[in-house]
Amino acid sequence: MTARPLAAAAHPAVVLVILCSAVFMAALDMFIVNVALGAIGTDFSVTSLSHLSWVLNGYTIFYGALLVPAGRLTDTLGRKAGFQLGLVLFTVASLGCALSGTLWVLVAFRCLQAVGAAVLTPASLGLVLTALPEETRPRSIRIWASSGALAGAAGPVVGGLLVASSWRGIFLLNLPIGIATFLAAARFVPSVKQERAAHLPDFLGSVLLIVSIAALALGLIEAPGWGWGSTAAMLCWGVSAAALLAFILSSARHPSPVIELSLLRHRTFAWSNLTVLLLSVTFAAELLSVILFMEQRWHWSALQTGLAVAPGPCMVPLFAVIGQRASRRFPVGVITGVGALLMGLGAAVLLLSVGAGADYVTTVLPGWLLVGAGNGLAFPTAIASATVELPAHQSSTGSAVVNMSRQVGMVLGTSILVVILGGTDASGQGGTFLRGWWFAALVALVAAITALGISRRAPGHAPAVASPH
Repeated sequence: MTARPLAAAAHPAVVLVILCSAVFMAALDMFIVNVALGAIGTDFSVTSLSHLSWVLNGYTIFYGALLVPAGRLTDTLGRKAGFQLGLVLFTVASLGCALSGTLWVLVAFRCLQAVGAAVLTPASLGLVLTALPEETRPRSIRIWASSGALAGAAGPVVGGLLVASSWRGIFLLNLPIGIATFLAAARFVPSVKQERAAHLPDFLGSVLLIVSIAALALGLIEAPGWGWGSTAAMLCWGVSAAALLAFILSSARHPSPVIELSLLRHRTFAWSNLTVLLLSVTFAAELLSVILFMEQRWHWSALQTGLAVAPGPCMVPLFAVIGQRASRRFPVGVITGVGALLMGLGAAVLLLSVGAGADYVTTVLPGWLLVGAGNGLAFPTAIASATVELPAHQSSTGSAVVNMSRQVGMVLGTSILVVILGGTDASGQGGTFLRGWWFAALVALVAAITALGISRRAPGHAPAVASPH
């Protein structure tokens, strides 16, 4: 695909700030909402963690399933138009979230938010690659990718500050940011002339993938109450399997599928996807369990919890740099495996350290810092190495697919944690956090083993850019 700016753009730094601000906003919401779950449940008189978890899962499922086709759609419509469309959807949906009167209305608007995020994320990266001067692109890409890590560090703190007044503020915050970014993009971001895609993306395949993941998550979350062998649970498993099979068939036949099945023949790509999925299961379970533990067992406020969670994400950019430098001497599979082991070790330290007393510095903090360090080593390395064996024309799709695996893993990790905690009480009193951390540690160990299947980065290949989500 060729592309060139139609007109002279504003200063590249201004354009980059505009593009990064939108991605930062979309990433921020993923981390803010974890801290706000308790307040949302209180406001809606919902104590069921299985129900509240859909505020997280609804967003993650739609974002992950639509990321690839939305990226291809922006290539067809034009990246600036796609970027602005994604901003409008995300901003309007944020207003809907803030005005929601029931939990399920909130979940519906969260899904619409995810549609907007799935459109604006690849569109913004595409503009970074085509609308900025070529000599600034490597640095610009690193800054763009780092905006997600910054959102991870800021999200819990910002969420805690806003939730202290009202959880609705976490969504109202997006309105001035979204409007200002839209107007700035209209004024300063250049339109880009590009070749049009020959085929529209496979949206039917995306719907089938959404149905498959959602049915699986619903079955996992509700089966303890329904009964694992109940008709409702079996129906969920059947719908999930049938939709997955139909999705595979659609991907095999469609000229522009969500997943090109030929990608899975590449060893590094296949192992990277599996490892990223397992790492995401681990991280989702660790993040939500730590937040619930401090809020419900220690009765900390959302602000206290947000401040306590922030040090973990702060470790991510530091260890991402360490991982990048280490990749010059060690196989990426080993680096990813070490990161996975650190994430597992963090969970093990948590389960061995925490008690009834709220001694954060000596109990939660050490394990949580290990989780953040492992995250920084493992995720960027695994995602970046996924596409090194792919042909150039498949690298963008491959990078999007591995990020989709990340979202699927987050859904599974959240859903399985809900099952472990009992799924009946937002405080987690229906189960035990210790079992949740054992689960996270074991999955991290499996991820460390699968990481060894990732090949060393081949000479002459540039690693793909990881989504900030």
